[in-house]
Amino acid sequence: MHPSARLSGLDGLRAIVVLAVMAFHFLPDTLKGGYVGVDVFFVISGFLITGLLVRERATAGRISLGGFWARRARRLVPALVLVVAVCSTAALLIGGDVLVGLGSQVLGAATFSSNWLAILQGQSYFDATTPELFRNLWSLAVEEQFYLLWPLVLLALLLVRNRVARSAIALVIAAASATAMALLVTDDATRVYYGTDTHSFGLALGAALAFLVEGRFTDAAAPLPRAARVALPVAGGLAVLGIIAAAGLLREGDWFTTHGGLAAVAALTAIAIAGATVPGSWLGSALDVQPLRWIGERSYGLYLWHWPVLVLLVAALPVGTAWWVAPAGALVVTVGAAALSYAFVETPVRRRGLRGTWVHVVRGRVGIRAVAAVAAAALVATVGFTGVAIASDPGRGQAQASIEAGQDLLALPGFAVAPRRPQPLPTGDQIYAVGDSVMLAAAPELEEAFPGIAIDAVVSRQMFEAEDIVSAVIAAGAMRPILVLGLGTNGWIDEETLDDVHAMLPRGTQMIVVNVQVPREWGPDVNSILDDFARSQRDVELSNWYSAIQPQLDVLADDEVHPGPTGGRIYCGALADALQRLSEIPPLLGDNDYGLANRPV
Repeated sequence: MHPSARLSGLDGLRAIVVLAVMAFHFLPDTLKGGYVGVDVFFVISGFLITGLLVRERATAGRISLGGFWARRARRLVPALVLVVAVCSTAALLIGGDVLVGLGSQVLGAATFSSNWLAILQGQSYFDATTPELFRNLWSLAVEEQFYLLWPLVLLALLLVRNRVARSAIALVIAAASATAMALLVTDDATRVYYGTDTHSFGLALGAALAFLVEGRFTDAAAPLPRAARVALPVAGGLAVLGIIAAAGLLREGDWFTTHGGLAAVAALTAIAIAGATVPGSWLGSALDVQPLRWIGERSYGLYLWHWPVLVLLVAALPVGTAWWVAPAGALVVTVGAAALSYAFVETPVRRRGLRGTWVHVVRGRVGIRAVAAVAAAALVATVGFTGVAIASDPGRGQAQASIEAGQDLLALPGFAVAPRRPQPLPTGDQIYAVGDSVMLAAAPELEEAFPGIAIDAVVSRQMFEAEDIVSAVIAAGAMRPILVLGLGTNGWIDEETLDDVHAMLPRGTQMIVVNVQVPREWGPDVNSILDDFARSQRDVELSNWYSAIQPQLDVLADDEVHPGPTGGRIYCGALADALQRLSEIPPLLGDNDYGLANRPV
């Protein structure tokens, strides 16, 4: 088999997972685990790259490292430069939060080090307070680091003549990486998710498969047994279904995700590849159908464009725009940009190289030369504008400024015992508040309105963490008569979590749940669940932050989520209303007060 020959089914597999990643970003509540598509890409890359290098060694007697790295550069760099230049220029035109940290992001893109720069800077993959324009490039950085280092490791592995032994060594590398992810993970999984060392198990599994099937799928002199040719596509088909199920069920932040969940997705991908690429596989033919093949061929461009386009549209659209407009527009723009990039940038450069493409254009017709000249001038201009955009970085976003003000307040000595003044409502020392970055941004106003309030607010916190947090507070004897729960901004919630938190509260403890203002698909569902929960419990009230802020969305940060000082006061007003209603609930009556107790006969 020639190194450039196409393997069946891989484009279709790419199509499925790039659509999953896009759905995860565009409509997070529809596909909660769509991010696992990145792990599928890793396995495919490890399989293809290792197979290409092994076949080059077999046919040419050596591996040309320079030639390999040049081919990788031709494949990856042109489209990447286009995305970074165009989107940075658009960010300059839009201004505001989309410019925050742009310099380090462009540096990471240029050096394929986005993942490690984010780790060193303490950035969180799960932090949505400031929109990172090129956050999705972390996975490209991991792959490029693999392309740089793996050929050197492969030269040593090829000294081991037995392909099964080579495969076993690659499996050991994969197991070590997956184990490191499980052992090093903390409450914020960013380090293990971004780290090349802790997230290389998919690449290593792909390499192990390439070693194992070396010559077996393509060597007519040694065909696979009929049982294997029948069983592999069936197993591969089931594995594809397993990947789709994981994309729907494997939530980011869950314990299982980093303790074997992502590694299981990688293993399913290896099985799917084996089932699709075996000669005559019906699975490969099924995955090669249109439009899956068309999407798969352009999956690189789709992945590059979709996230920055979404961030830019969210920032550019006016306050109050319907939530679906940004993802719908991003889908249209992404598909169009990826198609144009594939046709006029990626394919010509991959086939002819930069110099060959330039010569082809120069020797082409006058019209082609004119269009190419205009396109080249536009690209040069956008590269220049990228520099201006980097220089225009405001330093921090509006949401981050509000959050930092809250963090500064919480760090003051004696904050929890600030002087209290009498209030007709429950005083702050009666309130224990647990929340996310919205509550943190409103912390200065909460302390002013409710002196002595205890605030436990952390960026990117989600509702599924509430049980552990509240349980720890109760165990420490720190719970107060009123629990305020302000979670739900960062993702989907369920009634069971709310019921469990309510059930564990000490007798007599009342509860307030704060609904959310978030221009994401899960917002209405979260608010509906919180409203139903408050209505169903006698000692629970709803703080209607969503309705309170609607007339003044312009006082929020550009993300339409985090309050500044004015928004913080509105947040406190909604909470005060809920406290007032809670204080007016009459005490529970005994059975005899209702005339239900046993009477003397």
